[in-house]
Amino acid sequence: MDKINVKALAKVNLGLDVLRKREDGYHEVRMIMQTIHLYDQLEIKKTKETGIFIQSNLDFLPTNENNLIYKAALLLMDTYGIKEGIAVNLQKHIPIAAGLAGGSTDAAAVLYGMNKLFGLRLKHTKLMELGVSIGADVPYCLMRGTALAEGIGEKLRSLPPMPKCPVLIAKPGISVSTKFVYENLKLDRDTVHPDIAAQIAAIRRKDLQAVAEHMGNILETVTEVQFPVIGEIKRCMTEHGAIGAMMSGSGPTVFGLFADGAAAKAAFEAVRRSHLAKQVYLTSVYNNRR
Repeated sequence: MDKINVKALAKVNLGLDVLRKREDGYHEVRMIMQTIHLYDQLEIKKTKETGIFIQSNLDFLPTNENNLIYKAALLLMDTYGIKEGIAVNLQKHIPIAAGLAGGSTDAAAVLYGMNKLFGLRLKHTKLMELGVSIGADVPYCLMRGTALAEGIGEKLRSLPPMPKCPVLIAKPGISVSTKFVYENLKLDRDTVHPDIAAQIAAIRRKDLQAVAEHMGNILETVTEVQFPVIGEIKRCMTEHGAIGAMMSGSGPTVFGLFADGAAAKAAFEAVRRSHLAKQVYLTSVYNNRR
């Protein structure tokens, strides 16, 4: 095998809670992660020339060690003594710096693809163990499906698949610093935390309406205040049929869940007409694991 094509799927957070700031500076989280059918496409080829060569349809993306694709490839090369080089062609469709794990899922795709390409025969659990050194979301992006993430996001427990439904994605034309969001998050006695346990129970019952009702993201208390357009997009979605709308990750992307395709299509058109978002996609829940 000289080349492999891999899809790198995005994620949303159905629930995101932050429990505390740890002594090492990281935050203890409790999140419900869900893969969606929005993805980047990676072609990974062996090269006789040593090195890591990255090309993309977006010319402003870094192609050096600042790209998580590069970090993932270098990690496997250094750890397992791979002497050949690789060339990665990235067709990027997931919005960048959007709270959808776009960089992490690309890194996960490289770990998965290189494991196959070079016959490393690493178990999935080993790839996930390696992935956490690249980013906290990488192990989940290797896992996919519906999962509870704890610790800094690396402690994962599979959940039953959430009910299949349309998902509307809308990213406004702003950039959000995850570092800024966490630094400005206030956790005290008055903090209202999302009910993650109730959402897990709803997922187990396959009750889509209850899943939507229990959606909550504590980071909205920072990002939505800083960028009111996030709240405007949420309102636009709910006014046009979303049974729940919420910011994913640290933002700024908003996603909405819908009970039927007709409502989702109508909301898609409404969000596009509103010009509140720069990128709008209509996709769906994706429950297959690797």
